[in-house]
Amino acid sequence: MWQEYKYNGAGGSLAYFVYTPEHYRLGTKVPLLVMLHGCTQMALDFATGTSMNVLAEQHGFIVVYPQQAQKHNLNRCWNWFDPKHQTRDKGEPAIIAGIIQTIVSSTGLWTIDPQRIYAAGISAGGAMAVIMGATYPDLIAAIGVHSGIEYKGAENVFAGLQAMNQGGPDPLHQGELAYAAMGASARVIPTIVFHGTDDQVSAPINGTQVTQQWMLTNSLASRGEYVAHIDKPATVTSGQKPGGYSYVVSTWGSPDDYPVQVYWKIGGMGHAWSGGDAQGSYSDPLGPNASLAMYRFFMAHLLSGPEEMKQVVPLRRWSPRRLLNKVVSYWKTHVKP
Repeated sequence: MWQEYKYNGAGGSLAYFVYTPEHYRLGTKVPLLVMLHGCTQMALDFATGTSMNVLAEQHGFIVVYPQQAQKHNLNRCWNWFDPKHQTRDKGEPAIIAGIIQTIVSSTGLWTIDPQRIYAAGISAGGAMAVIMGATYPDLIAAIGVHSGIEYKGAENVFAGLQAMNQGGPDPLHQGELAYAAMGASARVIPTIVFHGTDDQVSAPINGTQVTQQWMLTNSLASRGEYVAHIDKPATVTSGQKPGGYSYVVSTWGSPDDYPVQVYWKIGGMGHAWSGGDAQGSYSDPLGPNASLAMYRFFMAHLLSGPEEMKQVVPLRRWSPRRLLNKVVSYWKTHVKP
């Protein structure tokens, strides 16, 4: 069931759409996925292109699609490049958080599991998903970033265009800024990234920078217990979608037996949601199924408090065989498309 709502709060007002699976029964705690569209898109278009509602029907979760208004941005982009929309309790992050909290509190309509709330998006929506992870780590359990930008990758529209074309600032510095934005709620944010190697809108380097930024942010949030380097993944696996693109999947870390970070590079794909429905804009059915990969990744990660990383055995203490067994287990269950 597809329903439209209007949010009004201190940060502003915004339309949002909620998809509820046909067989959902009130009282059953289910995950909530927050899907953030890209520029020029609208909620229904994005829902169609990602097929996330199809997955919701199959697996029984709720999906919410906040919809940017043209009065806030002529191209319906999320204003990820504007400092007014990069911090907690202000601007678009506050509105999106308010929408989430409204849905959680609407117990007469849905029963949301507060431990399983996730944010994902493409392009400007991917950049906003990054911002949500940094500014609301006490609300968002994990994030999915498709063709997005690192935290505070720009602070004005011109720098935003530059970041899209050639990458943003030093991701290690941006990792420090994201950690600072977390404040007292700082925690490890599991992150899955998708990016096409032929993306002409958001340069492929952005996928790498998002991954690097979260490596440092998560290391700081875990007080050094999480250790990861972009050139030293725990595992690298390659594949090919039949009749479609090749891909390389790199993973890092293993809290609760699953990687903290996953990075999919899709060979030859442009600026599009991988494995999407061609009826939606900015989607490419020739890629591996990003929606399914994100859902499976999310389901491996619950929201946790500051104690989360105490459960993690630092990678430097792991035997190679144990690490390999954990990664292979994750791949078979959660990654393989």
